[in-house]
Amino acid sequence: MMKCGRIINIRFLFFSQTLWRRTVLTELEEKVRKEVGNVVDPETGLTFGQMNMITSVKETEPGVVQIEFVPSSPFCPIAFKLAMDVKNAAAKVEGVKRAIVHCRGHTMEEAINKMVNK
Repeated sequence: MMKCGRIINIRFLFFSQTLWRRTVLTELEEKVRKEVGNVVDPETGLTFGQMNMITSVKETEPGVVQIEFVPSSPFCPIAFKLAMDVKNAAAKVEGVKRAIVHCRGHTMEEAINKMVNK
């Protein structure tokens, strides 16, 4: 029996190959990524960081961060809650004036993104 030391979100691997990613993050982006990485997916009991669900954190203008994540399933029934948890976690970070959250790869992503960011 093989043991895996790290859980990998297969959907993240697919999406990360299609996204251009910078390798250097600003200080605010690092803080936001760390805070959002601590959000727990209640269905699995694992954090977003452990599941590699955060695909992007960008500071689009001073104090404004844009966060993209991929839920563990395209039919995840709590994707809206997860998006709000991500937004609330990012908003707690000192220096963040506004957090914009985008759920990617979900069947309802357009509606989720619209509701979370209004």
